[in-house]
Amino acid sequence: MHPIAFYLGSLPIRWYGLMMATAFLAGLWTATRRARLVNVSGDVIGDVTLWLMLGGIVGARFVYVTTYWKQEFADQPFSEVFMVQHGGLVFYGGLIGASLAVCAYLAWKKLPVWKIADIMSPSIALGSVFGRVGCLLNGCCYGRPCDLPWAIQFPNGSDAWDQQFHAGLVSATGPSLPIHPTEIYDGLLNLILYLGLAWLFRRRKFDGQIFALYLMGYAIFRSIVEYFRGDYPPDHIHDGLTSAQLLSIPMFIVGLGLLWFFRQRAQTKRSQPVGG
Repeated sequence: MHPIAFYLGSLPIRWYGLMMATAFLAGLWTATRRARLVNVSGDVIGDVTLWLMLGGIVGARFVYVTTYWKQEFADQPFSEVFMVQHGGLVFYGGLIGASLAVCAYLAWKKLPVWKIADIMSPSIALGSVFGRVGCLLNGCCYGRPCDLPWAIQFPNGSDAWDQQFHAGLVSATGPSLPIHPTEIYDGLLNLILYLGLAWLFRRRKFDGQIFALYLMGYAIFRSIVEYFRGDYPPDHIHDGLTSAQLLSIPMFIVGLGLLWFFRQRAQTKRSQPVGG
């Protein structure tokens, strides 16, 4: 855990913020290269990425702040709400915010929504890889205790240590208990998702296919990682499922529904006679 990358004078530059910036740059670069395969301008992808970034950060931060208001923000200066570089983003909030912002922009510019969604989807998965590296360095989104050979420990004063200390599980001077490296789990699964979607993009049969598969794949992978998370307060567990797992269910259903809809639409277009 190394939250501070370096200092610019007295200003701390955090790894979390640097990793988020890297995520957007990697996403922009890979999406621009992918766009050339389907004759979409790189300028369009640059504009879409800007709207995706703004909508994603606002949505992700809004959901995090409203969810953890009592635990983290009620007794803090209001300016802390805007300190994104300290960590605290909810992916599903970011996905909703980014989707709304991008759809509004594409509708305004009258651009092909689902073709561009296919271009962006693998890059969103790649961005999540860098995002989870930021989580690891920041000490958030940590796992529950385990005795596996690859378990990791966070230092005294970290969020994981603080939770375990108040539960009487660790001493006031030692590190946290060994825990699942859920940030690494999530990052590796998102890397697999990125590679799979990037490979499928060149073989897609219809617009919207890659976006629908992204929704389904992310919902499955996120639900798996959630079983190893240890950072949720008790009121965020519902019948043994975390909030993210509950949200993954409708996300998977929406992805499956879109996949069926886009496939049916493509088959209908192919079956229509040409000419009069």
